[in-house]
Formats: sequence, structure tokens, C-alpha cells
Amino acid sequence: MSRGWQVSPHHRVSRRKAIGLAAGATLAAPLAEGATTETPRGALAFQREVPLARPYDVVVCGGGPAGFAAAIAARRAGLCVLLVEAQGQLGGMGTSGLVSHWLGGRTSDCRRWVVGGIFRALAEEAARRGIALLPAPAKTKYQPHGWFKGQLEAGVPFDPYGMAALLDERVAEAGVEVLLLTQAIDVAVSDGRITHVVVSNKSGLAAVPSAAVVDATGDADIAARSGCVVVKGRDEDALMTPATLIFHVDGVDQDALAAYIEKNDTPRFRKEIEALRQAGEWPFPYDILISVQLAEKGTMMINTSRLVGVDGTDGASVTNGLIRGRAETQRLLAILRKHIPGFAHARLKAVAPTLGVRESRRIKGRLVLSVADVTQGKPFEDTIGFSAYGWDLPDPKRPSENPGHGKLPPVTPIPYRVMVPQPVKNLICPGRAISVERPVLGPLRVAAPCMAMGEAAGAAAEQVVRRRIPFSDVDLPSLLEVLRAGGGIVE
Repeated sequence: MSRGWQVSPHHRVSRRKAIGLAAGATLAAPLAEGATTETPRGALAFQREVPLARPYDVVVCGGGPAGFAAAIAARRAGLCVLLVEAQGQLGGMGTSGLVSHWLGGRTSDCRRWVVGGIFRALAEEAARRGIALLPAPAKTKYQPHGWFKGQLEAGVPFDPYGMAALLDERVAEAGVEVLLLTQAIDVAVSDGRITHVVVSNKSGLAAVPSAAVVDATGDADIAARSGCVVVKGRDEDALMTPATLIFHVDGVDQDALAAYIEKNDTPRFRKEIEALRQAGEWPFPYDILISVQLAEKGTMMINTSRLVGVDGTDGASVTNGLIRGRAETQRLLAILRKHIPGFAHARLKAVAPTLGVRESRRIKGRLVLSVADVTQGKPFEDTIGFSAYGWDLPDPKRPSENPGHGKLPPVTPIPYRVMVPQPVKNLICPGRAISVERPVLGPLRVAAPCMAMGEAAGAAAEQVVRRRIPFSDVDLPSLLEVLRAGGGIVE
């Protein structure tokens, strides 16, 4: 399967049936559910048969932190697993999006892990290989891995190219079958269960039978297409936090940069940027510079741009964001070279081929984790992991403002139930599409807690497949014991 579709000419699924549309609907281009040729927008009636691929116990849609961990955990349980990833490598935003800084997995003093299991093992192995760092607290005011002390300092910066290769190794060792440059575009649903995942790549379309499905797309794509309840953006206007097109530079004189910051005590160059704006040399809607040293001194991730108005579920909007982001990268780098100490000889090393989308759809499960739950430290019997990250979800219209939502405890618990959508029974959604009040995405949307969620989702799939039960009926004590045995932190 990982080298091409295995299709029997005698086993095919009607396109109308395979994509799970309502009776009488057709697949349209542009897609419009229930549309006919008489609608104002117009539609093309389109129907075809889709070849059946070989069946799997679990199909994992999305190979970012949550999907990677889910696939590994499900395979450890002895299940037959297919991992489908739209990009050309695993790792999601950390590799394809160049957000090469795993956050949320250690306490702010860098002394304790709050996410163990697959995440910790991977981070420590990457550090041993020299493709990642496990920073200790800086002795100076400025620290290079995100500027401020605390959670940014406790992150795990890494080389994205080395990490992609390491992830390839891990899935091969585990026996996970992988399809890269492949998108899960639709599903077939019968009696409240997904029966097939429809995927598309250079081989064409195929319908993959699966007993359980993990939606790790980050955008709840599979949940939305299977009829689950989803929401998007802010309650009042559906606006979403800005996107970013990350770029990496090398040749930065970090000693000069650090010396200037220590001398001038300038939080992320706010004063300098305001002066540049007054002089007509800063054309952007954001007010801060965010730079993160990666695994090698002098190589930095620039996480500065904030592209307002991007909808990560809209193809045209994402395309526009990428084009805007590339143009903005050139202008921003020119300004950094001219005005920011240490950047005079900075060289553009890479621009992300994937847009950094912080928020889009969220599922609405039977539990919606609330701000009050988090700030009041409410305990949950089904906690499958934690995050040590903070309220980080910039305002949709004021991209340098990060609203506070009350005092955040040192760690935020992740109840299992936030991953379980309604009403599809054999689907689970680890990652940033979970069932939470929107501000709670802040601490939970980053890589380490997403990997904890993915590991729990993959482990839960064993019960769903072997006992033929819904994800909502998983025996939690048994699941937590499996996570503990794998080094997971659930207390």
C-alpha cells in the first residue's frame, strides 16, 4: 500500500456512495452539497466509481505531531495502520511549516517534563543526534530560543530536515505504512461509522476501508466531512487568529544581537519598531520581532509576520496567505538587515512551503473544556496528558495583542473527551481541532500536548478496533495504564 494502490478490478465503490453525501446530492466542482445545475452558482453533476484499496485497522489522516504519535501508538498496539500526509514529509508545522520549536512539553524552569511518552523519547533522541537542543535556563536577561524566559526557553528547537528524516526512521521501525503527498479528501459513513476514507494522490482516488479513523488534520477536515458538529473561530464573528509564513535565516551575529538587547532592555524591539513605523519604514500591522535560535547558533526561525484574515479551511484564502507571506518575507528581511543589530549579514535559508495556521475548525464534543475549567484547576478523571504552555492566541484584528483569560496554572490538563466528536462513533480528533472554548486553544494547540493527544488517540484505537466499540466507550483506566507503561504523564 505504501508503494501504490492495491486495487481489485472487481471491488469498486460508487463515487456517490463513497463520499457519504446526502441522498440526491452529487460531487460538484466547486463542491456544493445538494447543488444542482439549476443553482445560481451552477454545479457539474459528477459521479464515478472509486477503486477500493486494502483495508486497515486504523487510518490516520495527517502526519503532524498528533498524527505521527497516533500512528506509532496504534502500531505498538499491534494494529495495521496507514498514515496519510498531504505534505512530502512527516512532522507537520515543525518540518513543512518550519515552526521548528516544540513547545509545551517541559516546565518553565526546564527541570521537569510534563509530556512524556513518544514526545519525550523523540526529543531526547533528536538531542543526542545533535539535531535538537534541550535548553537550560539562560543566566542573562535575553535568551536566544524565543527571547523571554519561561515556556519559550523550555521549548525544544530543532533542525527541520534532520527531524523529518528521524520521523521517517521511526515509522519504518514501527511498521506504519505511510503515504506522503496524499490527501484524505472525503469519507463514506454508514450507521454512524466511517467505513472508508477516500484519499487522493498521483495514483488517483481510492477508498480505504478502516475500522477506526484518526483525524489529525488540525482543521477537523474528516470530522466536518463525516457530518460531525464543528465550529470555527470566534463565537461573535467566526474570525480566526492570524496565520504566519515562517522563514529561517542563518549568518546572524547573535552576540551582537544579545549585547544590544541586554544594554537597551527592549522587549522584542517594540520601541525600535514604533520608531520605524513613525519614519514610514515599518509597513506591517504587527509590532514585535520574534526570533528563535534553532539547533545551531546563528540560525534563527523568524516567527514575526501575522497575516490577518486568513481562513485555513478555504483554499483561495490559504493561497493568498502564502503569496502575501512570501512577499512580506522579502520586505521584512530587508528591514532586519538594515535596522536590527546582528542581522546585517543574515541570509535567507528557507521559506516555509506550508502556511502556519494557528486555528480553524474545532469539534464540539460532549465535553467542551472551558476557560473556567482551566483557570480553576478542575481535575478530570480522564486526563491523558498536559501542556505547560500559556495563553497564546493573538487577536484576529490586532495581531501583536495576546488577550489574557485569567491566571493559568503551571499545567493545563487534557481530558480524553475533548478529542471525541459527535456523532460519528469510530472517529477521534487529537490536535488543535479539539472540543474546547476558543481561548483554551492557546495552551493546547502546540506540538507537545498535540503529541500527547495523538498517543492517547492511537492507544485508544486498539479498544475501538478489537472490541468494536465507539471511541466514547473506551475503558479509561485501561487506556491510562497503557499510556503510563509507555512513559506517558497522566497525573
